Amino acid sequence: MNDVHVIAYFADDPTRTYQLVQWLDVLALLDQQHPVAVVVRDSGSADLLRRRTGLPVLLAVEFPELTALYEELDAKVVLYCNNSMLNFQSLLDGRRLHVHINHGESDKQSMASNNAKAYDRVFVAGEAAVQRHVSGLLELDTRKLVRTGRPQLDLRPAPLLAPSTRRTVLYAPTWEGDADYNDYTSLDVLGTRIVEQVLGVPDVRLVYKPHPKIVTSTTPAVREAHLEVLRLVAEAGERDPEAGHAQVLRGDILAVIPDCDAMVTDVSSVGLDWLYLRTERPIFLTDPHGDGERLRREVPVSRCADVVDDATVDGLGALLTTRLERDEHHLARMAMRHHYFDDLQVGESTRRFLESVSALVVRRDLLVGEAPVGDLGADVIA
Repeated sequence: MNDVHVIAYFADDPTRTYQLVQWLDVLALLDQQHPVAVVVRDSGSADLLRRRTGLPVLLAVEFPELTALYEELDAKVVLYCNNSMLNFQSLLDGRRLHVHINHGESDKQSMASNNAKAYDRVFVAGEAAVQRHVSGLLELDTRKLVRTGRPQLDLRPAPLLAPSTRRTVLYAPTWEGDADYNDYTSLDVLGTRIVEQVLGVPDVRLVYKPHPKIVTSTTPAVREAHLEVLRLVAEAGERDPEAGHAQVLRGDILAVIPDCDAMVTDVSSVGLDWLYLRTERPIFLTDPHGDGERLRREVPVSRCADVVDDATVDGLGALLTTRLERDEHHLARMAMRHHYFDDLQVGESTRRFLESVSALVVRRDLLVGEAPVGDLGADVIA
């Protein structure tokens, strides 16, 4: 294992492995240039990840095991897809460059964490993410922010939906978060009414694709709403089997989005994935807290979407019918896509990501005096 150049570090339990799973195909591409190993701290996560990737998955449960493993591996760069508290045990290693790559691009408050200051670089999608960090954090060295787009959006996973002649509307709520400030889910407040409204639109197929952590949620209101939505979708399918209404509880949402004609979602990375992949199709953004002014100020994508809140949800069906025929926000979404993702087209995010990691591999060797003679040590601070 001494030839490992890059470590993908993951410290959390299996319920959060979706954060790293979405990176595995991109890491496999990186592995072709710089050997990659996945280092995990939880045995259950290790078992799950070994079933999902051909990359070596190394387990180091205790801190002494981690330090011993890092001493054995001659890795140059460590990648982090979240802000687990156990990341700081890895960050103690000062002989490698540490890079936060996150697990999506969204306007959630947690996306611009003060933890960003702990990493040598923070890979972000584009201008919106830069502004989010600048406005949300004090004394941040903005040279750490490296625009790499969102490489996952370059991938084309196999479709999860059966073909349909119906217009397909996706309801994709996020989870409730692990703190009140990070609670953006619409499921417990608006979810059942959203589903009822969509099911009432003629010639529409509803697809319900909740965040992975909704499926395992122990929050009573969220769990009850989830079960009620499952019941509503199942009953609608029994009444009209030809409609093809679907519940997609497993799998990659990026394998669902391309086959949908409109989406209702919360403040999360899913809405911005839609903005990138389906710019030409309408999006409806929920406001479960009923604070439209704050939503427009803090969530730019809301300015090119129809907002669904307690006051408007009962008219969603009629509005959805209108938007499927006459989309008034298309041009605004095109401009907003540029705000979030610069001018990146399919394939360019992956190229930027691979080049940025490669530059850091070279720079690390330069910094520790191991760069080949004549190598100037390309940098990605700009």
